Amino acid sequence: MEQQIIVRVAHSGDVHYATTITDEMASSAKARGTGIAKRSPEYVAKKIEEGKSVIAHTQDGTWVGFCYIEAWQHGQFVANSGLIVSPAFRKSGMAKKIKQTIFQLSREKYPNAKLFGLTTGLAVMKINSELGYEPVTYSELTDDEEFWAGCKSCVNYEILMSKDRKNCMCTAMLLEPKASVETPQEISSGLKSKLLNWFRKK
Repeated sequence: MEQQIIVRVAHSGDVHYATTITDEMASSAKARGTGIAKRSPEYVAKKIEEGKSVIAHTQDGTWVGFCYIEAWQHGQFVANSGLIVSPAFRKSGMAKKIKQTIFQLSREKYPNAKLFGLTTGLAVMKINSELGYEPVTYSELTDDEEFWAGCKSCVNYEILMSKDRKNCMCTAMLLEPKASVETPQEISSGLKSKLLNWFRKK
């Protein structure tokens, strides 16, 4: 019998997964031959303890996936970073479930923030597009020096700097807060209300 996978906001009891998560982040990036800003187990553990991450695991505690929130410029910009799924659970829709959960958590914690991301993965780009993100130039992202300093551990950092941080191998994507205020159901309801009011005036 296949075990149910639980996707939820992480808490302090999940800190023991930190090393497994960072090891998989590093090996996955190496396998793809792409750059990634390295994160330490201590950094991931901090995100877990702060309630700014989402974890997925089986009922028996086997780690499945992870993603965390980073905020910049006093919460004006928010990134959902470090999305990773264990190889045994890939191509099962798990990345999308984790991304949707971290997206909702970001919206709850930072309702007025611009959500953005830098990624080389086509699957992540597709998920972001479905959530409402749009491709943008790097100039529309945060100018927080601490954010860009995180790229120093990426193999493509020299390319980024040689282009004056205007572009690199990653695709930049952004979602403005107003673009996600209404759900499809709310939009539909709003249109119905406007139509009813229009007919009443006729």
